[in-house]
Parts: sequence; structure tokens; C-alpha cells
Amino acid sequence: MARIDLNCDMGESFGPYRIGDDETVIASITSANIACGFHASDPTVMDRTVRLCKKYGVMAGAHPGYPDRVGFGRRYLAVDREDLLNDIVYQVGALQGFLARHSLTLQHVKLHGALYNHLAGDEELLLAVARTVRTAFDNPIFLTLGTGRTDAFLERCRREGIRLALEAFPDRMYTDEGFLLPRNRPGAVLEDPEEIARRAVSMARDGIVTTVGGRPLSMSIHTLCLHGDNPQSVAAAARVRGALAEAGIDVVPLSRFL
Repeated sequence: MARIDLNCDMGESFGPYRIGDDETVIASITSANIACGFHASDPTVMDRTVRLCKKYGVMAGAHPGYPDRVGFGRRYLAVDREDLLNDIVYQVGALQGFLARHSLTLQHVKLHGALYNHLAGDEELLLAVARTVRTAFDNPIFLTLGTGRTDAFLERCRREGIRLALEAFPDRMYTDEGFLLPRNRPGAVLEDPEEIARRAVSMARDGIVTTVGGRPLSMSIHTLCLHGDNPQSVAAAARVRGALAEAGIDVVPLSRFL
């Protein structure tokens, strides 16, 4: 049976500002990427999101980003390499404290926004981050964007003992080169739950991502992400989970098969 993890970026509210509908979406996913305070969230939101994970049996992961709340972490920042590595350790460490408080473990680490996209195009820096995460946090699974060129990177990480998972986005459009279409481009974020569900099945069952130019790209895919700040996420998450089940695809956390 084909199997896939279904994740969502969560815990991105801050103080009185509410982003996403975590309480509803979490019932449809198997892994949660929890914001760590730099691009969004605060200590109380982090604690509340960890509690949700425990209540629903969802595996928890850290979602560190650039220190940019105003830009929601979606603006590139020219951060010094050592500062960047330390920023990531700091954020993941903060979440790990809340996980320990509730007797949960850190399943994975996934970078956020502009940091995620920038490192998808910088293999050496991405590898340095993955090595740092492995050393600092007892080798959790590290998520990065799947492209037609990441299978070789996957093998490189495996040789080093890094647990790498490749991710695809059924609610995002891709460039013909296999990267996420920038959000300022028309059609970059998909909103029709049925279309998102169809893409999710194609990604999980066939390992195929269809680009903005209609090009089918073949790649390894271990996990699918839905965005918690997408207004259609609630309907999309439930529909995706149902469509995967209808297609005979087992939806399970990453730690069950990586």
C-alpha cells in the first residue's frame, strides 16, 4: 500500500491575532509544523498547539524561520551563516521545551517561508542546517522541498545518517523547474478543495507534480503540506484526507516509515 504523511503549518497566531483554524485542521493531519516564535507564535500559542498535538495523536515538529514577524517570515534576510544556524537551534530548542513538558517527542524540523525556499536552492547551506539539527536534537527527520533534483541529495543525506523527508504542496503551484511559484504570481496558491485533493493523490500515489506550464515532474515525495493560513485549509484538509483514503493510500506520520 502507498503511504504518505500529511502535515500542516500550525501555531502561527500571536497574542490577540489569530491565524488559521488549527483546532479544526488538526483532525485531518498526521504531523504538525509548529511555529517557534521568530516569524509567528508566542509561548502560550506554542504550548496550546503542543497540547492539540497530544490530544489528537498528531506528531509534532518545529517550524523555524527568519526573525521577521512583520513579514511573516516570507521575506529573504541576509543572515550570517553562523547566526542562521544558531537561530534555528534556538527556535527548535524552545519548542522542545514545550514538547518535554507534555511528554511528547520532536518528530521533525521543517524550515519556514523564505528561509525554506532559499535553502531549497542552496544545497550546501541546507546540508549544514540538516547536520546541525541532527547533532543538536538527536537526529529528528528534516523536511525539505522535493524537486526533480533532490533524489541525489536524499541519497547524500542518507549516507551521512541524516533522516531526510521530501515534501510536496498540493495547494501550491510549481514552476516548470520544480520550485514553488512565488506567491505574488497569479494562481500560486490554490483554493479549490477538489483540485487540491486531486493533486494530493497524484503526488502521493504517482510521485507526480504538475507545473504551471502543465509539465509533469517525477520526484520522491514522503509528506504533503497544507497551509494553515490558507482560508480553504479546513475544507481542503478534510477532502485531501478523504481522497487519499479513497485512493487506497495509507496516511501515517513520517516516523512510521522514515
